[in-house]
Amino acid sequence: MNHDEIREMLQEYKNGKVDMEQVMNQLAPFTIEDINFAKIDHHRSIRQGFPEVVFCQGKTVSQVAEIIRRLCDKNPNVLGTRASRDMFKAVKAQVPDAVYHEMARLITIERESAACDPKRYIAVISAGTSDMPVAEEAAITAEIMGNEVKRIYDVGVAGIHRLFAHYDAIDQANVCIVVAGMEGALASVVGGLVNKPVIAVPTSVGYGASFNGLAALLSMLNSCAAGIAVVNIDNGFGAGRMASIINSMR
Repeated sequence: MNHDEIREMLQEYKNGKVDMEQVMNQLAPFTIEDINFAKIDHHRSIRQGFPEVVFCQGKTVSQVAEIIRRLCDKNPNVLGTRASRDMFKAVKAQVPDAVYHEMARLITIERESAACDPKRYIAVISAGTSDMPVAEEAAITAEIMGNEVKRIYDVGVAGIHRLFAHYDAIDQANVCIVVAGMEGALASVVGGLVNKPVIAVPTSVGYGASFNGLAALLSMLNSCAAGIAVVNIDNGFGAGRMASIINSMR
């Protein structure tokens, strides 16, 4: 149930087409559904504009399938992150229209495509091809949440001219997500070029002294370019969600 459906229901109550008991019965399921191993927050789409997202890693295959199925019962669009192919197969058996994104390790169910504003798009920029799995997690997250996304991949500082070739697309974006491992320098470069919010995502890509993304994280946190916010290492989902919130503000 979304805000428009709630308004319609309340208008029907106001006009005397439904009574209070009918309204309460319709709203009752959109609270917490306790299924023993999880408490599903069905109210989240009303509060935040998108249903509870399932972090699949650490859950059993059957738990993931059950949670996603129940979310799909009440929501047209559902997202599961850090999902394995075995998890997807179990979900697919219960939700036939589920889709698996191998690189991003995402499960998506998208039954209602939100109208995107092409003039207010999110640019997802990756330093290297090795950063693409995290970049794709960010991009697909933003897309299922109703955003136009432009991908600009493999434009890291080792060949900075590659980035400049896409300057117009980056400059015209409403929000930029910059995904980089190694030393994470690309976020500072982009942050120094544009006057838009830049969400930096450090990745665990790199040799030993990168410390599984810690070097990139610290570099991004210490950036001298203004307007950069940093999410956790490999957290493409968090970046996509934050960019979506910023992009939907008016």
